[in-house]
Amino acid sequence: MWKFILRRFLVMIPQLFLLSIIVFMMAKAMPGDALSGQEINNSRTSPAELERIREDMGLNDPWYQQYTRWASNAIQGDFGVSYTHKIPVMDVIEDRLWNTVYLAIVTFIFTYLLAIPLGIVSGRYSDSWLDKGVTGYSYLGFGTPIFIFALIMLFVFGFGLNWFPSGGSVDSNVDGGTFAYVISKINHLILPGLSTALIATTSTIQYLRNEIIDNKIKDFVRTARSKGVPESKVYSRHILRNSFLPIAAFLGYEITGLIGGSVIIETIFSYPGLGQLFLSSVSLRDFSVVTAIVMMTGFATLIGTLLSDIILSAVDPRIRIE
Repeated sequence: MWKFILRRFLVMIPQLFLLSIIVFMMAKAMPGDALSGQEINNSRTSPAELERIREDMGLNDPWYQQYTRWASNAIQGDFGVSYTHKIPVMDVIEDRLWNTVYLAIVTFIFTYLLAIPLGIVSGRYSDSWLDKGVTGYSYLGFGTPIFIFALIMLFVFGFGLNWFPSGGSVDSNVDGGTFAYVISKINHLILPGLSTALIATTSTIQYLRNEIIDNKIKDFVRTARSKGVPESKVYSRHILRNSFLPIAAFLGYEITGLIGGSVIIETIFSYPGLGQLFLSSVSLRDFSVVTAIVMMTGFATLIGTLLSDIILSAVDPRIRIE
């Protein structure tokens, strides 16, 4: 197992190198440059002065020189200075990153608290009215765009019933480090997390349901029943154990996908996370922040791939990737 993990980490090095080139070139291909998104273009600064600033910032250097300079600093954890915020990129990202991680954790918990029981019930009692109800919910979730569902949730529970805050990550009138601060953070996470989870559960429910139905007719299940094994143990030790394998295989992707795919939710709920920061940085052409966020998301995806393989081999001892 440790040899496999080491090999995967070594394979990630060229993958990260290729990703960094793609990310950098795509950022450079965006219209304009770092100065185009700043107020300096709205001032009385002359074109000659703008050109001098671009020269001092190295924006006129060949792309490979800019990439080498950027990559060497990024390896050391230095993604440069945000052209918009005038502070180091990591200082801009740090608070937003933790907000996105908290949102991903809450969404992940809600997703599996809902998906696993519904998937088990739907698969065990297949073709029943209960199964049809769960399947109908899944199909409805598949066909509902997340931004429409999130807007409905925000309108009903945020503005209509006023049960949850309609924006932000914490109340501005509470002090950090207090119990009230923690409660406020949780309260701001529930609505966006639940809105995402109610849509994200659909795929997990269907995966688990289909696996349970397929495993119910396998030979090893028939053998267990013929030996007189109680039905509860047949489900817990044979059917469910094998049915959870595909869920475990996608677990790492689910975690990293929630961290990197929260742009829409964060924008709708005005939640100050990486997704909202990414959109604003693109509109302001803040290349330093954009490239840093995409690189961090790409790295998280590679880690998620590795995590999925590790979890899969840990769930089923018969599967060992060496």
